[in-house]
Amino acid sequence: MSKKNDKNNTVTMSKSKAKREARKKEVAKSKRKKLIWKIVGIVAAIAVIAALAFAIGGKVYLAVIRTSPNSDMSAGLTAEGKIDGVDAASLIELADYKNISVPADEVAATAEEVDESINSTLESYTELSTDETLSIADGDQVSIDYVGTIDGVEFEGGSAEDYSLTIGSGTFIDDFEQQLIGHKPGEEVTVEVTFPDDYSNADIAGKDASFDVTIKGITVTPELTDEFVAEKLSETEGVSTAEEYRAKVENDFYEQHLEDYLTNYIMDNSTVKSYPKKYVKTLKSILKYDDTQMVAYYNQLFSGYGMSYENPWDMRGEDIDDELSYEKELVTRAEEGAKTALVYQTIFEQEGLSIDMDAAIAEMTEENGEEYVTNMKNTYGDGYMAQAEMKEVVIEYLMSLYK
Repeated sequence: MSKKNDKNNTVTMSKSKAKREARKKEVAKSKRKKLIWKIVGIVAAIAVIAALAFAIGGKVYLAVIRTSPNSDMSAGLTAEGKIDGVDAASLIELADYKNISVPADEVAATAEEVDESINSTLESYTELSTDETLSIADGDQVSIDYVGTIDGVEFEGGSAEDYSLTIGSGTFIDDFEQQLIGHKPGEEVTVEVTFPDDYSNADIAGKDASFDVTIKGITVTPELTDEFVAEKLSETEGVSTAEEYRAKVENDFYEQHLEDYLTNYIMDNSTVKSYPKKYVKTLKSILKYDDTQMVAYYNQLFSGYGMSYENPWDMRGEDIDDELSYEKELVTRAEEGAKTALVYQTIFEQEGLSIDMDAAIAEMTEENGEEYVTNMKNTYGDGYMAQAEMKEVVIEYLMSLYK
């Protein structure tokens, strides 16, 4: 009996101990869980606080740097077109603009651009010719009258007068246009066609039609001859022969290429030592005004197509996708504008150049009229117009060094 009781007691104590150990493990596990969740909660709270701080901080930061639009294009400039209160020469290290090696092949006019320019000029003088020795060819633009009938009866929309048609454009059905090839101004031609089965007007779809066509003329482009130049271009271009006109076109391209090369070289090889902060800030405001005006213009232009822009950065490219990136881009553009102003102002002052705004305004008035000049003054102001004139004077000076 004694041994049995000892055995039972031994078993009973082993189970109790096991339970106590299990309980200890459960308590320990529970404490670990509570600790982990407490840590997770703290981390989550910190993350939320950080996110809120970032959002609030971002809004505060944007509120501080946000640019206000300014429509005063002459803001920050003197009446003479110079940056107000700034010694331009002290802020920029200029390129050696008097000793630029200009590659001849980069500034020479190309035959392609000269021919394209001349052809464009000739095409602006096209005329409708009734010369009966001319024949219609593929690609010609002709003027015609036509009356269409089906089974001898005129149909709605089948007639027109003085219709301008380009042969080969596919404007008319079937081979209507091709049937006019070879015919001459003054001729009357009968054109036979068949409307397509899927034609938009079901009443005439799939039916044969006859058109009585009168050829009124063929549009012709003049050739570059001495006679043409003397009659059409001598007064405006100051030339009297075809050879002189071609030479003038070549020289115009050469001068444009030279100007582009010189101005790009000087800008690329000049370094701003310190940006005029006040002027940069002013340029940012002007640029933002321009951008907001452009947004308004495009919204009006595309209003009928269901397209619209909400913000100025919506129009600045894929990399500018929010207000912060837009503000940063404004700084870049404003600094580029400030650099340009510093370069031209410094050259202008170093070379002792001058502008005559009275003469410039008088020339502008003669070319465009008083209303145009008044609008320019109201829109841009004296400072902006003087700055633009200063730039022109500097460019003329630079060109004189290399032409």
